[in-house]
Amino acid sequence: MAKMNSTISFGLVNIPIVFNPIIKNNDTSFNQLHKKCMNRIHYQKYCDHCKKTVKEVDIIKGYQYEKDEYVTFTKEELNNLQIDAKDSIEIISFVKEDEIDPYYYEKSYILTSPKKSKAYSLFLEVLKKTKKVAVAKTALSSKFYYCLLRYYKGNILLSTIYFEEEVNIPEATTEVKFTKKELELAMQLVSHLSGHFEPENYDDDYQNQIKNAIEKKIAGKPIPKKTSKKKVSVKDLVTSLQKSLEA
Repeated sequence: MAKMNSTISFGLVNIPIVFNPIIKNNDTSFNQLHKKCMNRIHYQKYCDHCKKTVKEVDIIKGYQYEKDEYVTFTKEELNNLQIDAKDSIEIISFVKEDEIDPYYYEKSYILTSPKKSKAYSLFLEVLKKTKKVAVAKTALSSKFYYCLLRYYKGNILLSTIYFEEEVNIPEATTEVKFTKKELELAMQLVSHLSGHFEPENYDDDYQNQIKNAIEKKIAGKPIPKKTSKKKVSVKDLVTSLQKSLEA
């Protein structure tokens, strides 16, 4: 998503902002090629009934309510159904952050002010002083969202959230009793592995291996075969915890 302009609606106060995506996709992109001639593979929209390739202008959207039975919608009809929340972020309430379970969070953006704005600074200070997050609604890329606005290092952080019906939490598993010794060893293991959250130290090992392999391929060098380490299975919990500490 490129930078996008919008407005926070705080009562009757309108605060111009700019969306700044903070996450970028780190995955290596591959193209599909025909093995025989090494040319790119292209996808065509094909109608199996008419036995021909269909142009975009001849395609409409349909919802299957029974097998092979559809209700269809034109682009204009779907546009008329969109929630009138585009280019605006309408605040509806303020809540305590600890009331929000972490699994509701989806994507996050930094909202900056396109120019010096007293309204932006005031709203930022309100979020900081109250230590609350604003619940708001907006539309991004034609999709309707509820979102949260919070103070974050001198800027406003917007996080889109999932709807309740999108969340599926399984029931808690039956609790199994453990011994005092097992708990002590587990606590020691946690203490031994404790540190600080330093994301700069967490490398994407898989992507790094792919990039390294690409460089080797370009240079005409072979890619060494992977040697998997055999995992040691210890059935006794106390023994496995003790061996973990020793390791």
